[in-house]
Amino acid sequence: MAETAAALRTVAQNVRAARARAGLSLDELSRRAQVSKGALVALEKAQGNPNLATLVRLADTLGISVSALMQGPSEGRVRVVDADTVAPLWTGERGSEARLMLTTSGPAPVEVWRWRLEPDEEYASHPHQGGVVETVSVTAGRMTLVVDAAEHTLKAGQTATFDGDTPHTYRGAGTETCHLIMTVHLPPGPAATP
Repeated sequence: MAETAAALRTVAQNVRAARARAGLSLDELSRRAQVSKGALVALEKAQGNPNLATLVRLADTLGISVSALMQGPSEGRVRVVDADTVAPLWTGERGSEARLMLTTSGPAPVEVWRWRLEPDEEYASHPHQGGVVETVSVTAGRMTLVVDAAEHTLKAGQTATFDGDTPHTYRGAGTETCHLIMTVHLPPGPAATP
């Protein structure tokens, strides 16, 4: 519980700081991100329980990465992250999950995600800001990637990439658990840095 409270305090501080840098009021951020003002007020007070979709909408609107909302200060030149120490940002009813492992720094950050998709369980993502590119590499099992209503089946050893500014869905396929690594390449520019 203490880890969750600390993570929520970090998100609250980072949202407030990013909103201030962007010169946005709570009302304007609420309107642009399509997140209720009440949820934003609670989040900035380190209360509530924001879901992955809310964090993605806020990050996209603020022009930063999801992990920039979640990360504390840098810990040095090399960061090693153990998947077991990172809480899932999304969990499905059948045991699927998505963990944001880290985000690289620099003018065009890259988020690195670890996903586990159970058969027939899916996560539907809203379109991201223009210039976002996602890459999905399946390491075990099979999945169906749906981009603009077109389905693409990927099996272990296959990688796909697509522009993330269109509706897309990740779905477990077959009879065994699908494991994949996803990278989200954020557009370069001053708005993309934390």
